[in-house]
Amino acid sequence: MTPMSLRGVARACASGARAGAWWFNGILGGGDYQRYVEHMRRNHPGSEVASERTYWRERYAEADANPATRCC
Repeated sequence: MTPMSLRGVARACASGARAGAWWFNGILGGGDYQRYVEHMRRNHPGSEVASERTYWRERYAEADANPATRCC
């Protein structure tokens, strides 16, 4: 292989890895807290925004209390 084709393969691998990480992060809800913060600031400007730790604790408690909202 030539150096140019090796660079192309490396770029393709890096791009695939980024896409995989983006997909996996979406499945796990990685952007959910940021969306929550934006929602609170936009729709409830005077309200206190929960910390990320509190947000996830409450979210998991809600999921445990209402298991019908998840697939398994």
